[in-house]
Amino acid sequence: MDRIQRDEQSPQGLEPNCEQVIISEQKFCPTRKSKTATSLKTGRCDVGKESQKTHKRNGLTAEGVSYRIAQALIMAVMISSLPSVFSQSMEKAVVTVDDEVTAFTYAPDGRIVFSARRMYKAKKYDLERDDIYVLEQNGKRKKIFSGEKFTLGDKPFTYLIEGFTWSPNGKIVAIQMYTTMVDIDDGTTQDARGLLFLDDQGRMLKPGKDPVVLDAQNPLWLRDNQTVVYMTNKDMPLGVYSLQYLNVSSGPAGKAFEGRTFLDAARISGSNSAIAVERDRNMDGPPRIQKLELLSQETQEVATLDEFAGELSLSPSGTKAAYYLDKEVLEIRDLTAPNKLARMRVGLGVLQWSEDETRILLKRTLEKKSADLVWVAVPELKAYANRSEIPIDEPTPNFLLHGLTIREYGVSPDGKFLGVVLPGKRNLEVFSMR
Repeated sequence: MDRIQRDEQSPQGLEPNCEQVIISEQKFCPTRKSKTATSLKTGRCDVGKESQKTHKRNGLTAEGVSYRIAQALIMAVMISSLPSVFSQSMEKAVVTVDDEVTAFTYAPDGRIVFSARRMYKAKKYDLERDDIYVLEQNGKRKKIFSGEKFTLGDKPFTYLIEGFTWSPNGKIVAIQMYTTMVDIDDGTTQDARGLLFLDDQGRMLKPGKDPVVLDAQNPLWLRDNQTVVYMTNKDMPLGVYSLQYLNVSSGPAGKAFEGRTFLDAARISGSNSAIAVERDRNMDGPPRIQKLELLSQETQEVATLDEFAGELSLSPSGTKAAYYLDKEVLEIRDLTAPNKLARMRVGLGVLQWSEDETRILLKRTLEKKSADLVWVAVPELKAYANRSEIPIDEPTPNFLLHGLTIREYGVSPDGKFLGVVLPGKRNLEVFSMR
């Protein structure tokens, strides 16, 4: 995934354990019981007791036949009412990380980089400095970064890790951090988002004099595995960003698309291009989808949007884009034929495309909060004339993990594994999806 996850509690206004369940004949849905299922069960028991007495007394009586018919009908209703997750059941987790995981992301080769929460005392301050690990495909993990030993300047410094973005070759990871520095003299704090760069062996790369590039987020890697275009909100209105170049070896390289401002951006996999939503810094005029050539700084306008509420996500082929128009409606657009689109009422959440682009995986809440995880089918994209009324589909959600809640999730690049961070202890568990 090329997206950086954000904390819903950040001052910039960005939106900063579920038990493992094995389906069994006796307990297929342990988290909640519907009123319908309860009444059916009660009715079955009541009818069963009366019918059993009649059957013992009179053999196969009319009451007994009625009972069997009623029983068959009840079972048919119960089976038809089972959530569709029953056909998508997941067995026991293939890997479990018994740690308080704050963020994780799959690498291109299927490894997982994750951070684990660590708290330390420094005089009168409690500091959070997350450690970072790489989980190999064989289930072994190695520590590549120790938060206890990490410093930034001479002031008390704390951070939490919000997410990761791997370079195209999977050798370097950009780490999104939310940092806080404390002025010892007056006790004031200064918060900022920043990027730290490590190779997969834990060697720290320093693009500048400091290891963390402050006021930086959502890095878009170029194919050379050295150059990054990142978004910065410095000296910008809330929610509006400019773009900057950075070389992870030689340091900052100046502005990108100077004078233009954007709401969000996502890299097109396998290219030096990105799709971005552009808007004037004063929020004048409608938002516009632009294709950005990150190396040459050329742009091509794709479509004008009615609204934009975030969560821009590109399909694996880079030919479709999904994004929210508001807190309820998700729009999907064909980038090769921009007048073809569809809208779905699914509620604001964190989404990821399936490998075949026929479904969207959705955690139905803001990031860093817990909710259920569902699949929704991608509807047919149809052509509409400008300013015509576009219907809004009401898709049926297809629950995963029995509808239990998760805090974060990620799908492996090959689509074979689902990783989830569970509420409570925040363990990371990996399930096979096939």
